[in-house]
Amino acid sequence: MLDWLVYMSDRHVQGFLLLFLRLSGVVALFPFFDNNLIPVSVRGALSFFLTLVFYPSMPPSPVFLRAEDFLIACCAEAFLGLCASFFLHVIFNAIAFATDTISFSMGLTMASAYDPVSGAQKAVVGQVVLLLAILTMLQTSMHHLVILWVQHSLEQVPLGGFVLSNHIVKASVQALGHLFVVGFSMAFPVLAIVMFSDIVFGMIMKTHPQFNLLAVGFPLKIAIALIGLILVLGAIMHRFKDELLQAFQAITKLF
Repeated sequence: MLDWLVYMSDRHVQGFLLLFLRLSGVVALFPFFDNNLIPVSVRGALSFFLTLVFYPSMPPSPVFLRAEDFLIACCAEAFLGLCASFFLHVIFNAIAFATDTISFSMGLTMASAYDPVSGAQKAVVGQVVLLLAILTMLQTSMHHLVILWVQHSLEQVPLGGFVLSNHIVKASVQALGHLFVVGFSMAFPVLAIVMFSDIVFGMIMKTHPQFNLLAVGFPLKIAIALIGLILVLGAIMHRFKDELLQAFQAITKLF
């Protein structure tokens, strides 16, 4: 018990607070951990206990003699979690973009419900696919990779020493552009099926004007799109897993 008295010096108190801020940024901003269903008290307790686990194995932390330097170091730690979480959120936003596009093509834009994960109104199709994406992330133990990344970042970036470099800005811009490419590639098979069904219905309307497109074609179009989504859902989750692994590799190289 008395061994913890060694960690009560100014150096160790500052290092503990900075490490707590880094882990708090991870728990508050990274996907899955930022779920609104997890109470803030639970996230704070998780950050605190992870700090207790990581701190004894840390290298010696720098000492900030001035309060201004220490506040800048605290802001740098919070900004590190924000920048690193951006690359993972891009992948989840790519799936959200794909599902919103699919919902729009199916005519289910107004079929939305409250999403407890994000706390906003989202299309029903998008909610189902996003929940499957979170389950895929947990099934492949990628939430453990977040904890391993924290250990890696402590070795590469000293506490309070994070600086936004040109490489990070360039990689962020490329990831943002990659969002639309990945999202469209995920939605393209369903969009192609819906477009082909529209062409078929248009040909039927030309040959049989008495065909009631609103009463028959609209439900049939939704059914065709749902069948296509079920068929390609496995490929979407496989692409999501690959992109998420690439995102982890990117933040490991950058931070």
